[in-house]
Amino acid sequence: MKGFDPKFGDFPDYIIGITKEIWEDRAIATLNHYYAPDIVVRSPASVVIGNQGVIAATMATLAEFPDRELLGEDVIWSGTPDQGMLSSHRIISTATHAQDGVYGAASGKKLRYRILADCHAKNNAIDDEWLIRDQTAIVRQIGWAPQDYARDLIHREGGPEVCVKPLSPLTDVDGPYKGNGNNEEWGQRHADLLNRIMGADMAAVESEYDRAAQLEYPGGETGHGWVAADGFWMSLRAALPDATFTIHHQIGRDDPYMPPRSAIRWSLHGKHSGWGTFGRPTGAEVYVLGISHAEWGALIGGQIKLRREWTLFDETAVWKQILLQSGDI
Repeated sequence: MKGFDPKFGDFPDYIIGITKEIWEDRAIATLNHYYAPDIVVRSPASVVIGNQGVIAATMATLAEFPDRELLGEDVIWSGTPDQGMLSSHRIISTATHAQDGVYGAASGKKLRYRILADCHAKNNAIDDEWLIRDQTAIVRQIGWAPQDYARDLIHREGGPEVCVKPLSPLTDVDGPYKGNGNNEEWGQRHADLLNRIMGADMAAVESEYDRAAQLEYPGGETGHGWVAADGFWMSLRAALPDATFTIHHQIGRDDPYMPPRSAIRWSLHGKHSGWGTFGRPTGAEVYVLGISHAEWGALIGGQIKLRREWTLFDETAVWKQILLQSGDI
């Protein structure tokens, strides 16, 4: 951990440790040194540049959800301290919607949702980030449908002309991290699987997923087995049948005392021209940023399968793009 605070034993310890320090221990000011001054933080909803914007957003979230906890499930990472390291961090968050804020009037609802975040760190500071919260799970637990939340947010932000624009190739900003992960076999296996599915080879589900695979999808939805996996990926691809699928980053790891794991950051960019996840086709041009994690194993000797999968994208950000272009606001 050259260049990092010696209190951190390894990179996962750093990522999990600073997350707790910032959010739960209320050491928000440590973002002045844990986050670089000109950090680029991309979420599907927006692009934030600079650690002062991150500090403001963190305080706003904690004001709305004062008892929020962030429980680190995994950190799948690549790189070296000298070159910089990229973590794909999976979190379960619990929180009470106790105050008014970006999610509307305080509902008092107790929430549970996941976050997947890719962060690049060097010399004890994060300088590039891609962050996806399960917004569908959040807004549904509060009482919104994702499209209704997106419509209301457009109005609360001042209308279609001035509202915050979701992430797209036009709004994205280059950051310092230029890597694409590692070439380890589990990441490549995962990338090959997603490319097959997005290329309409849905037979990949039965050939590569364990028949009892546990699946965690947007909206806090848990599924098991081939039917659930096929349904999720088929519906997403059917909604955007001509969209370009791109893998931006892939990591594979095989660590002691852990199953083989992989993390893929990907996107779909194109027209909402089909029936599927987003309902009636609108022809809107949309950009979907996604992150997927997987665990691999062989329950039956020699038959390596995907045994657990976690995938997130922000459905509310897609709906915001659709509504802004369709005028249905």
